[in-house]
Amino acid sequence: MTPGARAGAAIELLDEVIGSARAGGPAADALVARYFAKRRYAGSKDRRAVRELVYRAIRASGAPPVDGRAALLAVAAVDESVGAAFDGSPHAPAPVAAGELSVASDPLPGWLRDRFDPLVGEGERPALLSRAPLDLRANRLRAERGAALAELAGEGAEPSPLSLLGVRLPGGTKVDGLPAWREGRVEVQDEGSQLVSLACGARPGMTAVDLCAGAGGKTLALAAEMANEGRIVAADANRDRLGKLPPRAARAGATIAEPRLLDPHREAEMMADLAGVADLVLVDAPCSGSGTWRRNPETRWWLTPDRLAALVALQARLLGVAAGLVRPGGTLVYVVCSLLAEEGRHQATAFARGRSAFVQLDPGMEAGRSAGPGRLLTPAHDRTDGFFIARWTAA
Repeated sequence: MTPGARAGAAIELLDEVIGSARAGGPAADALVARYFAKRRYAGSKDRRAVRELVYRAIRASGAPPVDGRAALLAVAAVDESVGAAFDGSPHAPAPVAAGELSVASDPLPGWLRDRFDPLVGEGERPALLSRAPLDLRANRLRAERGAALAELAGEGAEPSPLSLLGVRLPGGTKVDGLPAWREGRVEVQDEGSQLVSLACGARPGMTAVDLCAGAGGKTLALAAEMANEGRIVAADANRDRLGKLPPRAARAGATIAEPRLLDPHREAEMMADLAGVADLVLVDAPCSGSGTWRRNPETRWWLTPDRLAALVALQARLLGVAAGLVRPGGTLVYVVCSLLAEEGRHQATAFARGRSAFVQLDPGMEAGRSAGPGRLLTPAHDRTDGFFIARWTAA
């Protein structure tokens, strides 16, 4: 492919990404994979180059661009080589018109600038869109970290800086082709996600609930900490995401995870058999995902004030459901992969207000910084995805 054809392909993909982000559809990674699955003629260098252009354009614009051309022009405004690809040749975009490059894009959504946690100042914000490392978690049900590091030494594996279970690989490593992954000795999991999973304090023999389990990343981490002894009810309202847990659990050797599909707004009713008996309840709540923009920067384009308000209301409701499941002396953990104050410290403060039966606990980890009633991990400070975590014990 010529540089112009690569730019043209990037614009086609960006049009798909913009539409999908607005509609809450598939992530950019899935769209890129699907695009090239239909275009087998594109070589590996072309695929890498087009993907690079797509993600540079996504990172450049905090607000949803009008279309894919406008998105890529934000890159051309700061990179003459990209602008030169707009040459009108076959499969290339039309030449840049006068005035098209006159306005620079802001990489952060303007309406969110005052809603970040106070710890995330202007100096930290560029890191929100930096490149994320490739982190794995050594699965203690199959192997300790030392063994995983030795097995993956030829892939350039290094120990992660903060997590005692973390293994870091060079970006672009094809993890699903590694025997260590196929045989369940390692799982892909950001170091920050590992840290908040460990901070839950899961122990063998517990009855645990992962109330927003999704595809089960934290469920599997809890199962490993529980040495596969006890019970974990992994609940979620998303059938497709929850359906990914059983094969993952089988690969990891986690036999204590019980998937449970919930109906929205009927969570308390459908979890009634666990009311007041859970030793540990984890609420890894749906959120803005602002802590994971390094991996999915297009999610900035999905977020609106109304959608954020709906997420905050959902988080509060799920915390209320979770509170009813914790036994006296049990632990409630609230986690969001968000760096917005209203989803983190403000949400945790609001939950605790008027609930004298729940006593705040230290989040139980040295990484991150104190953020009101919880702790905050950030890409700039901790080199992890962004997470807020708070913990309480039920009196």
